[in-house]
Amino acid sequence: MSVSAMDTPGRPEAAGMLLVHPDGSSFRFDPGALCLELLPTGGPGPLAYFEVLHGPDDVVRWAGESRLPGGLDLAVSPAEVAAARLLRDALWRLAEAQVAGLPAAPDDLATVNDAAAHPPLAARLTAERAREWAAGATGTALLSTVARDAVDLFTGAYAHRVRTCGADDCRLLFVDTSRPGRRRWCSMERCGNRHKVRAHRARLTTD
Repeated sequence: MSVSAMDTPGRPEAAGMLLVHPDGSSFRFDPGALCLELLPTGGPGPLAYFEVLHGPDDVVRWAGESRLPGGLDLAVSPAEVAAARLLRDALWRLAEAQVAGLPAAPDDLATVNDAAAHPPLAARLTAERAREWAAGATGTALLSTVARDAVDLFTGAYAHRVRTCGADDCRLLFVDTSRPGRRRWCSMERCGNRHKVRAHRARLTTD
């Protein structure tokens, strides 16, 4: 599942990402946290089918399409691309362990903690009282920011609301930040709608 650009970089948090499936279909998806936005770029095992982080430009593109504020001038090395994939795969396993109530694998914890130990992306205040990114942003700083977001998520008030989409054939993960806490689908546009269609057809066959 690849990530495609929104209308503007540094999109508002509620806008969601546009995910493009290899079959050509697309839908908007808001996982609710920066660290979970990295997951649809690929993943371990069968999820490698969706891999889109092949080179530095792909990591830069993902950052521009994430919920990070716009204007980030990012330089990414090939080694940092490999580190991004390593962190993403660890986050997949940690999030799925969280959902299942299983202990986190020590290697995955080490991957996240090692990434978080580096200085994160830095913002600065201009003379016009505007916000901008400090110069010299690197892939390592980006991954530190993502890893620190994961630490906040898995230790925060919404850790128990990290969930897998309710569809049997979807593994997308999200954190339910809604007030009632009843979110079930990655996207009503995709899995929620497919469930409604199946339920409607089932009712027709039983009437």
